[in-house]
Amino acid sequence: MSTPRIDGIKGNWIEGVTVTPMRRICDERGKIMHLMKKTDPQFTEFGEVYISSGYPGIVKAWHIHKEMTLNNTCIVGMMKLVLFDGRDGSPTKGNLMECFMGEDNYIQVKIPPGISNGYKAYGDKLAMLVNCASMPHDPNELIYIDPFNNDIPYNWDVKHG
Repeated sequence: MSTPRIDGIKGNWIEGVTVTPMRRICDERGKIMHLMKKTDPQFTEFGEVYISSGYPGIVKAWHIHKEMTLNNTCIVGMMKLVLFDGRDGSPTKGNLMECFMGEDNYIQVKIPPGISNGYKAYGDKLAMLVNCASMPHDPNELIYIDPFNNDIPYNWDVKHG
C-alpha cells in the first residue's frame, strides 16, 4: 500500500490507519480547533475523551488496545506518534509509521485495535494529546510493552538528516 502524501508522515502506511488534516479557525480573538463530529468519516462510536500529556524527550510507549479505536490529536506542543503493525494476518504487518503532529501540523490519527502505538514530545514544552476513544478505558483490553526492551524495530532517539 502506498503512503498518501500528508505532511508530517514518514514510513510505510498501516492498514486501517487514517490521517486527517484538522481545521483551525483563527481570528483576533483566538482560535477554534476542531476535534471530532459524529458526521466525520473517521468517527466510529463514542466511548470517552481524555487528554494525555508528555514532557519533552519522554517516551510514552508502547500501548496496544485489543478493542479500542483511538483518534489522537495533539493540541499543545509537538509530538512524534509512532505506530507499528504487529497484527497477524495484516497486509501491512511489520510496517512502521511516524506521525509528526501538533501546533505546527494539526492532524488527527485514527488507530485501529491491535496497532502498537506510543509518542514522544519534542521541542521545549509539554505536549498534550486528546484521544476521542471508541470505548471507555478498560485496563483488561490494554497491553503495555516496554519502549526500550521489545521486538518492535524502532529506536526512540532523535534522527538526524
